[in-house]
Amino acid sequence: MNASSSPEYIKVSSTEMESVFYNVLTKNKFSAEKARATAKIFTENAVDGIYTHSVNRFPKFVQYIQQGFIKPELEAVHKSGTGCMEQWHGQSGVGVLNAIKCTDRAMILAKQHGMGCVALAYTNHWMRGGAYGWKAAKEGFAFIGWTNTNANTPVWGAVNSKLGNNPLVMAVPYQDEAIVLDMAMSQYSYGAMELHKLRGEKLPVAGGYDSKGNLSNDPEAILESKRTLPVGYWKGSGLSLLLDIFATILSDGLSVSEIEKLPAECNVSQVFIAIDLSRIHHYKRIPELIHNIIDDYHSSASEKPSQKVRYPGERILETRQENLQHGVPVLRKVWEDIRAL
Repeated sequence: MNASSSPEYIKVSSTEMESVFYNVLTKNKFSAEKARATAKIFTENAVDGIYTHSVNRFPKFVQYIQQGFIKPELEAVHKSGTGCMEQWHGQSGVGVLNAIKCTDRAMILAKQHGMGCVALAYTNHWMRGGAYGWKAAKEGFAFIGWTNTNANTPVWGAVNSKLGNNPLVMAVPYQDEAIVLDMAMSQYSYGAMELHKLRGEKLPVAGGYDSKGNLSNDPEAILESKRTLPVGYWKGSGLSLLLDIFATILSDGLSVSEIEKLPAECNVSQVFIAIDLSRIHHYKRIPELIHNIIDDYHSSASEKPSQKVRYPGERILETRQENLQHGVPVLRKVWEDIRAL
């Protein structure tokens, strides 16, 4: 794609973005309270640079509301529980709101038991899973969470998709922020590949196969073949399977194979685990332990001297500051579509 045909970006302030999201949501069955909370999450995700699961996905989110797959009037409710573990039913409510509710509940359980686990069935896309890791870690908890999806990733050695890319989140507090790993089980999420396609860019490394079965870094070819590459090859394939199994059996919800039979990616299963670090006997030493690990990590010899190595989530801190100061870069066409909703 040459410069003349490159997509046009504009800068949108976080205040304007949140206001536009709020106005669209209130026109689409959201109460003022839920619209405000949802608009805030979508905006924060965009400010942190996760455009594929915030502003770029917002039109599809609204479409799912209008089609009845997402039910803004409903929310997650408690089903059952024993000790530090509970099962909740999402009632096809707003995925981001259900995820926040279950993250909060997992932290409450962790305060009581040292660890809390909430397994959520029949919910919707949580957008950026890392948001819940950041939330828990900023409140002093270690966090592990994951979700299953529709079938969008082949089993290693197969050509058709039977696995989800089942994003996994792990987070710990670090200084005044957090270290947050947020990764799909495919080398690139579908959102990331769609963004590279819009920009006319190749993927930095191979992300899947083209229709002829060749490894490729062409996002358009991979999106067409639907043969994404599992991270770690057979290891990522196996991890994806086990994440689906755990999410399904812990929540009593739908598996990837059952979600795939639905008319859209909805009614997914998720798990939220919080660990109260203050309950660990050496908790006062935990910041020092993490600091020492990160110091050693940062001492790595970079293959490109002009670029330092970064821990998961470190780049987000820079992006957040840049976008708050100068505005969020948004594809003009995407923003025009959102304003027209």
